[in-house]
Amino acid sequence: MIDGPAQGPGTAYWVMRIDVHDLETYKSYIAADALAVRKYQGWFLVRGGRHEAVHGTARSRNVILAFKDYETALACYHSPEYQEALGFRSKAAVAEVIAIKGAGQ
Repeated sequence: MIDGPAQGPGTAYWVMRIDVHDLETYKSYIAADALAVRKYQGWFLVRGGRHEAVHGTARSRNVILAFKDYETALACYHSPEYQEALGFRSKAAVAEVIAIKGAGQ
């Protein structure tokens, strides 16, 4: 991972909403996804934490990662490293993930 968050006009994000049903397997996902996030210089802006659903239904865990640009965000998700991690997450949780360009894009 980089020393500080990606920022600026090209920044893109992963927005993840997750319900974990197998914590032990999910821990394997966290360890494995760190390889892809580090390789593509992602930065965790939100990783779990206290939250409240102020409208609609929330999941139990929320994650937001920043990347230098949209292409890097997609490349990280589709990378062999992240796809290996995804195998753990698919067994351990239900999730929605979107890659999205930041404002002013």
